[in-house]
Amino acid sequence: MPGIDETRPFVPLRIAVLTVSDTRERADDKSGALLAERIRAAGHTLAERAIVKDDVNAIRQRVKDWIADKFIDVVITTGGTGFTGRDVTPEAIEPLLEKKMDGFSIMFLLVSEKKIGTSAIQTRATAGVANATYIFCLPGSPNACRDAWDEILVHQLDYRYRPCNFVEILPRLDEHLRRPKAQTQSG
Repeated sequence: MPGIDETRPFVPLRIAVLTVSDTRERADDKSGALLAERIRAAGHTLAERAIVKDDVNAIRQRVKDWIADKFIDVVITTGGTGFTGRDVTPEAIEPLLEKKMDGFSIMFLLVSEKKIGTSAIQTRATAGVANATYIFCLPGSPNACRDAWDEILVHQLDYRYRPCNFVEILPRLDEHLRRPKAQTQSG
C-alpha cells in the first residue's frame, strides 16, 4: 500500500517556481503563490520564484539558468500549457529535457479528469529531467496547480513516500555524466 514510511527521514529539496504569463505580476500571481506556500508547508525550500512572459526564449533561459544551478533540485512552471498562440511552455522546455516523464502527464490527466471531466483534455502539462533536475510544467490555473501538488508532487517529492519516489533517485540522475570512459586493453 503506498504511503509515508515514518521510519525514513524527510529530505528537503530546493524548488524553484516559474510563472509564465503576459499578464501576471507578483501581487496577482495566485498559482505561483499557491505553489510557494505548498512547497514551504511540505518542508522544502523555495529556492527562487520568478515570472516571465509567454516567450520561448525567456522561459527557456530562466529554466536553463536554474538547471545549471547545482543547488536547485526541482523546477516547477505554471502557465503556458494550453492551446492558444501564446501558450509556449512545452515548446520552450521539452527541447531541454534529457528524459521526458510521460507518466506525469498521464497521472495529471487522470487527476484532472476526476475534477473537471473531459475538460482535462485541454492540458499540455509535461515533465522530465534535465541536468539532474526535475522539471514539471503545470497549467496556470490555481486549481490545476493545487491538484498537481496535492495529488502527485507532494508524494513523489517526499523521500519517505513508498514504494518509491523521485527523491531517492535524485543522486543518480546524472550518473551518465559521471561515468568514466571505458579504457581499452591495448595501448
